[in-house]
Formats: sequence, structure tokens, C-alpha cells
Amino acid sequence: MSRSRHRLTTIAFLAVSIAILFAVSLMVGAVSIPLADIAHILTGQGEVKETWRFIILENRLPQAVTALFAGAALAVSGLLLQTTFRNPLAGPDIFGISSGASLGVALVMLAMGGQVSVVAATLTGYAAILSAALAGALAVTAIIMFFSLRVKNPVMLLIVGIMTGFVVSSVVSLLNFAATEEGVRSYMLWGLGNFGGVSMRLLPVFVTSTALPLIVVLLMVKPLNALLIGDSYARNLGVDTRRMRRLVLFLTSVLTAVTTAFCGPIAFIGLAVPHVARLLFATSNHRLLLPATILLGSAVALLCNVICLLPGSRGIIPLNAVTPLLGAPVIIYIVARGTRM
Repeated sequence: MSRSRHRLTTIAFLAVSIAILFAVSLMVGAVSIPLADIAHILTGQGEVKETWRFIILENRLPQAVTALFAGAALAVSGLLLQTTFRNPLAGPDIFGISSGASLGVALVMLAMGGQVSVVAATLTGYAAILSAALAGALAVTAIIMFFSLRVKNPVMLLIVGIMTGFVVSSVVSLLNFAATEEGVRSYMLWGLGNFGGVSMRLLPVFVTSTALPLIVVLLMVKPLNALLIGDSYARNLGVDTRRMRRLVLFLTSVLTAVTTAFCGPIAFIGLAVPHVARLLFATSNHRLLLPATILLGSAVALLCNVICLLPGSRGIIPLNAVTPLLGAPVIIYIVARGTRM
């Protein structure tokens, strides 16, 4: 099989996998709903139970759509960081950007005494959480950018990012120590990660906030390829490398902050998925790698969502208990293989 045909087959397989996993996400849960009735609910045709209609339209459908876009956003964030810093172990969680977003959310959540359920019901409350998450993510990104201009060794820069994440996590721990019991409980539940925190009312906000940055990234294929080769080569092609890096890091912060605010800090998807995409398609060309990463990120997030829902009536598995099981082996393999950007 030729390489181009293999890539087309892989893309088709990913698209079909997303469709199947999306359907399974609508079927799996504490209440068993037949696929035919789900189709009737989505199309508005046929008679179905009102409770089933509520479960699908207000719970499972928003959750599946959230997983679809959150997975794509996190995977692209990891790819952008790995390209910008030419470091295979770069990711929003490793560089502390997710921790920065979590700090912003903690400041809002814990200051409100744990009244997250009240806040989540209003656009104003989520706007406050989203703004705080973005501010925290941008602050950590600015720190990483500052050190990247002075630390040329990618391993040392990675250590700076990890230490920054530790400092931010320590501040969050201190905030938890001073917060109310209800505030700590609410923040810890949010920190476990969950694609089910976005209601149908808030879904357009989440989809728009992730889709717009993803569209912008898809228009940046040529400068991203130039950055991957090197700054000197990129400048010879007319790419303003400093401006490009600032834009890339801003988009990464937005994608990470939005996903973290709505779904909690999700580990490993941003770090592992770009590597799997490179292995599957045997390329670093962003013309193919970007859409492949988006598709694969969505598929992995939907798979994690299905696994979390499998216990059914016995409860929901925390998302961050599942993502390391899928992502950690990939990173171990990458490290053992000695992959370079």
C-alpha cells in the first residue's frame, strides 16, 4: 500500500472511530437507552420517554460534544508547544500551563466558598471562571516564554516548566488550606476532570471558544512548518519568529484555559496524542499533522469518556484516572525511542 493511500485509510478509520465512539457515548450510562430511540430523540421524530429525551439532550449529547472539542483543543495545544520549543516532551500539563489555568479557577471557586453549582448555572459565573483560567494560563505562558529566550537547552526549559507547575500547585494547595470545607470539596471534584460539566445552555460558548482558535491554527500551517525547521530558515522565508511564537503561545493558552475551565485539568492528551499522530502518519508536516492531531485528539477524548461511563449505575470514573493509562505508555515509548523533533 502506498503512503498516500495508507494515510487516507487512517484518516477514514479515525473519522469512523469518532462516529462510533460518539454514538456509544450517547448509549452508555446509568440508564440504558436503545440506539433507535436515541436517533428518534436527535431527529425529533417518534415517541420516546421524556426522561430519555432529557438524559440525551441535557446530559449525554453535551458531554459527547464537549469531549469531541476538548480532545482536539488539548491535542493541538500539545502539538503547538512541541513545535514551538522543538521539544517532544512539551505539553500544556508538563509546562505548567494547565496548572496556571487551574490556579485561576481555584481563585474564583474557593473565593466563592464552593458555590460552583450556582456559578455554573450562569453565563456570568462561567465568564469569571474562564477569564481567571485564561489569566493564569497566560501568566505561566509568559514565564515559559521569558525563560525560553535565555535557556536554549530544551531539557532545562522543560525543567523550568515543571518547576513552575510545582510552584503554582503549591499556591493552589495553600488556597485549599485556607478555604472552606465545601470550597475544597468542590475544587477537588472539579480537579478530577469531567466532560459532563458543560450544559446544553453553555455548549455554544464552549464550542465557539475552542473552534475559533482551532480554525486560526489550521491557517498557520506554513509558518509552523518553518518554525519546526529552525528560526534562521523561518526568517529567510519571511516569518516573524517572535511574533509567530507569541501568537502560538496565546492560542495554546486560550485552548488550554477554555478546556481546563469547563472540564478540569486533563493530563496526557496534549502530550501523547501528537506523538501518536506522527507515528500513524509518519510525518511532521503540519499540513497533514494538524488535522490528524485534531481527529485523533477527539477520538481519544471520546474513548476516555466512554471508559469513564462504563460502570453505569455504580458511578463515573474520574477522567484523570483514565487518561494516564492511555497516555503514559506512549510517553514511555517516546522517551525510550529517543525521539527528536
